[in-house]
Amino acid sequence: MITLINRFTVTEGRNAEFEDILSGITAYMTSRPGFLGHTLYRSTKNPEIYMETARWTDAASHREAMSAEDFRSRAKYLIEVAKPDPDLFEVIDEN
Repeated sequence: MITLINRFTVTEGRNAEFEDILSGITAYMTSRPGFLGHTLYRSTKNPEIYMETARWTDAASHREAMSAEDFRSRAKYLIEVAKPDPDLFEVIDEN
């Protein structure tokens, strides 16, 4: 399993717009092979900071989903309202 951890810094005052756009991306990802689920977090200290974790069976499935036009067309709106900082992680230790 691979986990995408993505930190978003949302442009001030655009939280609702960001959440709507991300919801559409999540709906698309849910339909893709290899997608296992996701969780979205918002900072209680700084409400413009969000963290998303998305679980995938493998990195290739994630790359394939991101390369599709359906993803790219949605993502272009996301970067207008938030700065993403994504990376893929593998579990090393879990208790």
